[in-house]
Amino acid sequence: MEEPATSMLRSVNDPLRPGVNSSGERVLSIEGLRVEFRLPDESTEVLCGVDLTARPGEIVGVVGESGSGKTVAALAVVGLLPSAAHVSGGSVRFFNENLLDLDSRQMRAIRGSRISMIFQNPRASLNPVFTVGRMLREVLLVHSGLRGRKATVRAQELLADVGLPDPSAVMRRYPHQLSGGMAQRAMIALALSSSPDLLLADEPTTALDVTIQHQIIQLLLRLRKRQNLTQIVITHNFGVVAELCDRVAVMYAGAILEEAPVGRIFEAPGHPYTRGLLSARARVEQSSGIRSIPGQVPELKNRPTGCSFHPRCEHARDICRVSTPRLESSAPNHSIACHRWRELAQ
Repeated sequence: MEEPATSMLRSVNDPLRPGVNSSGERVLSIEGLRVEFRLPDESTEVLCGVDLTARPGEIVGVVGESGSGKTVAALAVVGLLPSAAHVSGGSVRFFNENLLDLDSRQMRAIRGSRISMIFQNPRASLNPVFTVGRMLREVLLVHSGLRGRKATVRAQELLADVGLPDPSAVMRRYPHQLSGGMAQRAMIALALSSSPDLLLADEPTTALDVTIQHQIIQLLLRLRKRQNLTQIVITHNFGVVAELCDRVAVMYAGAILEEAPVGRIFEAPGHPYTRGLLSARARVEQSSGIRSIPGQVPELKNRPTGCSFHPRCEHARDICRVSTPRLESSAPNHSIACHRWRELAQ
């Protein structure tokens, strides 16, 4: 997807789009979240103290390379971590309730009804032996108590709301009969069937062509406008972040390295990793090759000492190799975890 020009973004002094609740109320508040994978002969920490918040009506982007821990954080919120994963610290508050204190029955009552998730591969997430209509009617029965004609009408309304033409025909189709864009819309319809307060969207535009990507982005924006729907959008695409999000958290090796309003991230990125990701964007006017970040995300069982990004950072010094930086405020609403951000800013 073509990256929008910085001039198209909101001012760095305008952290939220109009209509976002700027009060102290938080729909989601993740504090110090730690997750480790425990195997018989070893234990590996995959999230190491993640903090993230989202206010009513806000769209927060979580961006980073594959292996950064973005999806693990989302799965921890909805209680769908794999069996080998264990939350070893922190809290996940949904409004005023710590989701980590709930048992499986209590969590099921919230997941799918008040918190919904769009998974990375919608076609793989849809049941291949059920039609779209049957899946929607089942979700509506479980979470809304609708059945029969009322459930069918509501299912068709949901499919129409996400822009699918001829909803009655789509209801009769199986997942393999849907295009990638149609499968993504059907997945969004399922996620919205219970009118949730929070939507977690994991790579909602990946593997879609540019036109369909734009349509999905516009759909998510309409949902925020109509329903004041709070969203956490996981992506590796800064173009999606620029068009869709109010605020962005840059994640690497299980930790957040920078967080700021979207406009400020584009105009004044503070962390070398954020700068590297932005430099790697493809632009229409770019005639030379895309600049890439050398190296790759480390295996978490062999996490580097100090700053996890230091083996790939051209600005690394001795302190970066031995001391882990903490997020600190560099400007209003802007935090950076880097020992040298003050020097680099100059």
